[in-house]
Amino acid sequence: MTEEQLSSNHPPLPPTTEEDRFSWLRLLRSRKVGPATFRRLLREHGSAQNALAALPEMARAAGIEGYETCPPGVIEAELRAAEAAKARLLCLGAADFPGALNDLPDAPPLLWAIGEVSLLQKPAIAMVGARNCSSLGARMARGLARALGEKGHVIVSGLARGIDTAAHMASLDTGTVAVMAGGVDVIYPAENTELAHNIATKGLRLSEQPMDVTPQARHFPRRNRIISGLAQAVVVVEAAAKSGSLITARDALDQGREVLAVPGHPFDARAAGCNLLIRDGATLVRSADDVVEALPQQGDLIFAKPEEPPAKQPRPAALDLQAQILERLGPSPIAEDQLLRDIAASAGDLGPALVDLELDGRIQRQPGGLLSLAS
Repeated sequence: MTEEQLSSNHPPLPPTTEEDRFSWLRLLRSRKVGPATFRRLLREHGSAQNALAALPEMARAAGIEGYETCPPGVIEAELRAAEAAKARLLCLGAADFPGALNDLPDAPPLLWAIGEVSLLQKPAIAMVGARNCSSLGARMARGLARALGEKGHVIVSGLARGIDTAAHMASLDTGTVAVMAGGVDVIYPAENTELAHNIATKGLRLSEQPMDVTPQARHFPRRNRIISGLAQAVVVVEAAAKSGSLITARDALDQGREVLAVPGHPFDARAAGCNLLIRDGATLVRSADDVVEALPQQGDLIFAKPEEPPAKQPRPAALDLQAQILERLGPSPIAEDQLLRDIAASAGDLGPALVDLELDGRIQRQPGGLLSLAS
C-alpha cells in the first residue's frame, strides 16, 4: 500500500440501492475489516460486491486459511432488528451522513441512527467527563449544555452516567446526540433507559456497532472518536488523570478540533485530567461564552469547506510505521496505548497500520485490547 492510498480521505460514493447497502454492511461485518480497510477495499475493487469476492483470496495470500466473509443471514438478521427498533442506516458520503465525519481517515462507513437525523446538520459541541462526577461538576455540565443549546449548538456525548447524563438531560429540548458504544438499540447503563428513550424522541442516538451488540470495554475508545469527530470542540468538565475523557480529548486534537476544560481544585482527583489539559494548552472554561469564543468559526458548521483548508502534518510512511510496530511487538501482548506511546505516533496513523497488519495475519489482538505478534 502506498502512502498516497493510506492518506486519501475522500469518502467513497455512497450506496444507492438496497443491494449495495446490504453489501456494504456485509463487507464491514466481515472478519478483520475495519473502517480503514473498508475504504481501502472499496478504492481497490470499486464496489463492496467486488471486495467481498476478493477477500477470501486476499486472506489466503496473507496466510489465513479458511477465511469466510460475513454470511448474508447475519446481515438479514441485523436489518430485521433495525426495522424493529426503527433505526435508520446512514452511509458514509451520503447527504444524511454527518458531514463532520466524512474526511476522517477512520470514519465509520456506516452508522445506525434512531431519532432526529437532522440534528447532524447543526453545529455541535461535545461534552464529556467523569462517571463519578461531583455535584458541582454535574451542575456545571447542566449549565454549560443548557446555555450552549440556547445559543444554537447541539450537545454530543456518550450516554454514560455522570457528566454525560447531565449534559444530555439539559440539552434534550435544544438538541442532543448520544453516541453509543454498543448497538443503537442496547441501552447502557440500564439506569439511563428513560433518558435514552427521551433522546430517541427529541434527539438522536447513534452507533457504528451492529444491532443488538452489548457494549464491551474495547468499544468505548472507538466510540470516543465519533463523539469528538461530530463536534467543533470538546469540553471536558471533570476527568481523572487517566480516563476515557482524555482519550476523547486526544482524538479531538488528532482530528483538529478545539479542546477545552473546566478547571478544578488541585487536590480533587476528579479534576486532575482537566487541570492537566489546561496546563498543556487547552482553553479554560468558566461559562458557555468561553466555549463560543474559542470556536474557530463562530456560527459556521465545521464541515463547511474553507476556501483554503489548513495544512495537515505529513503522515509517516505506511511501511515504515508497520516496521516500527513489528519491531516493538513480541509474543507477549501489550496494550495498544502503550504501543502508541512507544512509537510516538498519532492514533489516526497507528489505527490503519494495525488493521493492515492484522488483515495480513502478522499481528493478532488479544482479549482486553492487547496486541502481539501472530503466533
